[in-house]
Amino acid sequence: MIGLISATAAGAAARDRLAAAWPDRTRLYEGPVADAVRRAFAECEQLVCFLATGAVVRIIAPLLADKASDPGVVCVDEGGRFAVSLAGGHGGGANELARAVGEVLGAEPVVTTATDAVDLPGLDTLGLPVEGDVAAVSRALLDGEPVALRAEVAWPLPPLPVAAEGAYTIRLTDRLVEAAEREVVLRPPSLVVGVGASSGVPAEEVLGLVETALREAGLSVRSLAELTTVDAKAEEPGIVEAARRLGVPLMTYPAGELSGVEVPNPSDAPLAAVGTPSVAEASALLRGGELLVPKRKSERADGTAAMATCAVVRRPGRGRLAVVGLGPGARDLLTPRAKAELRRAAVLVGLDQYVDQIRDLLRPGTRVLESGLGAEEERARTAVEEARKGQAVALIGSGDAGVYAMASPALAEASDDIDVIGVPGVTAALAAAAILGAPLGHDHVSISLSDLHTPWEVIERRVRAAAEADIVVTFYNPRSRGRDWQLPKALAILAEHRAPGTPVGVVRNASRPDEASRLTTLGALDPATVDMMTVVTVGNTATRDIAGRMVTPRGYRWQTAQEGAR
Repeated sequence: MIGLISATAAGAAARDRLAAAWPDRTRLYEGPVADAVRRAFAECEQLVCFLATGAVVRIIAPLLADKASDPGVVCVDEGGRFAVSLAGGHGGGANELARAVGEVLGAEPVVTTATDAVDLPGLDTLGLPVEGDVAAVSRALLDGEPVALRAEVAWPLPPLPVAAEGAYTIRLTDRLVEAAEREVVLRPPSLVVGVGASSGVPAEEVLGLVETALREAGLSVRSLAELTTVDAKAEEPGIVEAARRLGVPLMTYPAGELSGVEVPNPSDAPLAAVGTPSVAEASALLRGGELLVPKRKSERADGTAAMATCAVVRRPGRGRLAVVGLGPGARDLLTPRAKAELRRAAVLVGLDQYVDQIRDLLRPGTRVLESGLGAEEERARTAVEEARKGQAVALIGSGDAGVYAMASPALAEASDDIDVIGVPGVTAALAAAAILGAPLGHDHVSISLSDLHTPWEVIERRVRAAAEADIVVTFYNPRSRGRDWQLPKALAILAEHRAPGTPVGVVRNASRPDEASRLTTLGALDPATVDMMTVVTVGNTATRDIAGRMVTPRGYRWQTAQEGAR
């Protein structure tokens, strides 16, 4: 929850704009300003104060306790020009909040945290438990000194300017080690502990067993991702409480699913009790990975029978592949989600000319793998291979990555061993349509006239179907030096079903500095004026030229009414 506090009419107006943009995330605080700030500080995770920074500093100074728990505080000036991250830049999320406030209000975010100021992710903001000398290693990164990354576990990280060797080290491990001098240890959530238990097992027995098993195996409890068990134990109080104290989720599985997992230590006891020969080992192994600690039992001080068992599995780090649509080219048509994925990616894969468009958005340390035209399948394979290594990868394409772009070949290569995220973008058809007017107001279809991947016979059949169905058609890849006959042929097919005066929109380089567009007709269009950087939109029988704009009505009743009026 974000608390909003203002003192003036101008501040209240900006405050209300923010509240309208985030109705479910904000709470307005009225009354004397100092009291309002103090109440919001106690009740909210973050604050946006439309007040002078000095005033807010004096109010919150006595309230500050720890950067890990204090709320993030952002101040916006009276003129709404700046959103200043005042406190809790990392731990409280004030830096990101300042950027978000800036997007809503049109204010410039001001971030003074050193790593954010130079666009480096803070080592304590990666979402992983961190140990060691964070300040010294962060300072080395800021100063450009060589910092080595020792990844003992494959896990996706954001871009970091690291080297093979260096006097400073970032160590990514789930082993029970202490950070050395000039070293930071990052703890990936790579460990899964399966738990089996008798009814009524005390939480202390489960907790003690888990912690002992990890410690004796030389593994860190801070890398524990989750506890697992059988569905029948989903509400076992001792297991539920142990998971709560460890701060991890409890995942449960049906006995039938567990019984199909091959384990080294099956037993008749759980088979009789819950219907599977293994609970601890089987439930942990269902998450995938390597069995590090086979089933072991708890030890009770009074010598009575153990009530709990556990097994430890190291799950593989799942790589992350974001397939990102960059839009038609204009920077303001690149979505915020796409920008966030570009900043998050440690590896960027893309066509060289598309990489050039967004190179300035990449964080220091991003590894760029670029190639030229005609290597789509190779780029898709490369992106998937990098993700399988546990990397955070962004594969970029123009427009929407799922429309005649990289999503299809990438997903054809990818299996379920990596996470795939699709990031939509503004397509060329949509960008061109916005320039032309409203040509896509009713049913429409996009057809590529390139026969490099699709036989012409198939393309022609699709064009003919669209013509007979009276659907608005946008042609991608309409004409090149080596393919100069496909567009005239496609237009001739449409002309069999549409009048010569049917509006046709031609847009070249939509949204780019050399954008050019014109509105013509099916009978007057000269195919020789079209190239590969152009999209051609042919209206249906209801499409009209209205005041120089191409308009397809949402329904045919509109067309009938217009004709009746004439």
